[in-house]
Amino acid sequence: MDSGASMFVRYAFPPNQRGYCGPSDTGALLGYGRAGARETEFRPVAQAFTGAWPYLELIAAAAGIADPLDARVVEAYWIGNELLDQVSPTALGSKMEDLFRRSVGQFSKLALGGVTDGLAHHSFHVFCIYPWVGLLGNERMHTHALNVLDKCRVREAQVVENSNGLVTVESQPLTYDAGRLALGPAVREVTNGAVEGPGQDGPGPLDDLAVGDWVAVHWDWVCDRLTQDQRDALRRYTRHHLRIVNDRASAAAVCATPD
Repeated sequence: MDSGASMFVRYAFPPNQRGYCGPSDTGALLGYGRAGARETEFRPVAQAFTGAWPYLELIAAAAGIADPLDARVVEAYWIGNELLDQVSPTALGSKMEDLFRRSVGQFSKLALGGVTDGLAHHSFHVFCIYPWVGLLGNERMHTHALNVLDKCRVREAQVVENSNGLVTVESQPLTYDAGRLALGPAVREVTNGAVEGPGQDGPGPLDDLAVGDWVAVHWDWVCDRLTQDQRDALRRYTRHHLRIVNDRASAAAVCATPD
């Protein structure tokens, strides 16, 4: 399989392992790669990710790229790159309304407001499509909702220790205060090391992570090393969609205030 499929495996495996999306056999994703499956055999597995796959199709079509598993397309969705600029807000809004109103049940008010300036990036799906943002004001659900949002987003982190298959990293967690989401001061967390990419017979491509390396973390797994350009992109698109959520929440609060 090509590098785009390999990248897709690394980022899609963590939520699949937890049963959130993709095939019910959580080992299938890595298994296809390790068995040396042809890309055509892997494609139905990728299509089973009904959250990610529509974005890949949308980005590829807008950029004139035939294969949604092209590495440039996969990077655009999970990390972010210039291909996102080619997806019109109208196309994104129409696609998301058509596909996710049924699967999520009903868009939140924030999601409906955010499609006008959202981008076809994973952080848009996490913050503007998933219903968890709407649960942050629920006292009983607040802590769980904030944790899900924080872990589900792809976040940049710096390695501070790599030992016995566990990688300790520092990253900025999501905070929620006075009705606004933000990135707080860096904290340490222990991850499960690197997700092995498809077609690998031995340790994953990140087995030699060194202290100081910057990586992408999804749920509790390290997915990839990040270049400075990728770090900048991931940070920019994440903050863009946090800004959308906060702006919509502020507008909603103003509308709810009695004269």
